[in-house]
Amino acid sequence: MATFSELGLSQKVLSAVEDAGYTIPTPIQIGAIPPALEGRDLLGIAQTGTGKTASFVLPMLTRLEKGRARARMPRTLILEPTRELAAQVEENFIKYGKYHKLNIALLIGGVSFDEQDRKLERGADVLIATPGRLLDHFERGKLLLTGVEIFVIDEADRMLDMGFIPDIERIAKLIPFTRQTLFFSATMPTEIQTLADRFLQNPEEVKVAPPSTTAKTVAQRLVAAGGKDFEKRAVLRDLIREQDDLKNAIIFCNRKRDVSDLFRSLERHEFNVGALHGDMDQRARMTMLHNFKEGNLQLLVASDVAARGLDIPDVSHVFNFDVPIHAEDYVHRIGRTGRAGRSGASFTLVTKRDGRHLDAIEKLIGQTIEWHKGDVSSLPAESEDTEKPKAKSRRGSKSERAETQNSTRNDKSSASGSGKSEPKKKAANNNENKRGKRREKGDLPTPVGFGDDIPAFMMIGAKR
Repeated sequence: MATFSELGLSQKVLSAVEDAGYTIPTPIQIGAIPPALEGRDLLGIAQTGTGKTASFVLPMLTRLEKGRARARMPRTLILEPTRELAAQVEENFIKYGKYHKLNIALLIGGVSFDEQDRKLERGADVLIATPGRLLDHFERGKLLLTGVEIFVIDEADRMLDMGFIPDIERIAKLIPFTRQTLFFSATMPTEIQTLADRFLQNPEEVKVAPPSTTAKTVAQRLVAAGGKDFEKRAVLRDLIREQDDLKNAIIFCNRKRDVSDLFRSLERHEFNVGALHGDMDQRARMTMLHNFKEGNLQLLVASDVAARGLDIPDVSHVFNFDVPIHAEDYVHRIGRTGRAGRSGASFTLVTKRDGRHLDAIEKLIGQTIEWHKGDVSSLPAESEDTEKPKAKSRRGSKSERAETQNSTRNDKSSASGSGKSEPKKKAANNNENKRGKRREKGDLPTPVGFGDDIPAFMMIGAKR
């Protein structure tokens, strides 16, 4: 079995790894570190929780021991899709770079530009950023990318989902063509393969697991639930209470609004719970994560902004309050538990309307997920009013509007066969009658210069 000392890392890095308590590298680290040290481009495909971050942080630290960065000209650039991921990569550089004297700059939203500018002015050996904030600094003239030697694109499939690919393409054009590029993704859809072919030159490919597989250390179960939110919340509460081995848990919702609603509900029922979603400011998000990591919160309700990259080694449970719409998100959600060889459990609440999304998940991961205490066929039939809107719109329902439009089209088509001018004449007469009524109502003089096309507001009398 390989050890870190056999991978070619520097003594400073090896000492930091040993201090962190690691001795045996993971498969992605064994495959990625040697070619990264050689300066080769790399395509790494690995499921979340496999030590992917260290597989590029460790070789980068070794290579950065020679030379220093100049002001506003970073030597390396790491792009992350979310603030949380970027902050955790920074933590890795601080942990494993404890014996290096490197300047690390973190460019993410929710933090003062001035503070980030000061770090860039000192010269950044390592620049970690989200695409939007990086381009903001570049457009302000505070950043030059012509000195980047190593370019890392992390969580590329998430970048694709979040619409960052045009930004990444623009950033790549600002970096020297001779750079080394390290490209990581948990899944490998066709779009990501096309992107990798565009950015990488003769890359070393490292695949440590089939794309879109789930960790074997996670016990997965499906839980039948009624289609209404209050029914699902009751099922979730019972499920949490029956877990004797629950140390802490992340509960995922599909929508930010549902995160807030579920958080308030659990809080009312006296659970020790916090919330995390994209609308929170950066300080609140980091505080919430810190409290969860430190064990001050047992439950964390989150949207998919937190589904990837939360480096919390010992999460015992994951609950999917909603079946994820995108099957890939299921892989990343349950990857928050069962990390670093630990065992974990995931429970997904399924209603009768979730069949299509569930089928897509089971097809993606290549396995059938077992049910916990009976499947949805044991549930009573959902009443019809669950499908109806809560309040009828003044404009009528969608079906009613469609019916009205269809009848209008039918009227037009029937009129086209005979007397096409008749509907126009009727409409003109109706408009005349309306204008006449408006004149009679206010006994107002007719404004000059408009003819028959008089705007309605011109016919309203002034207040006396």
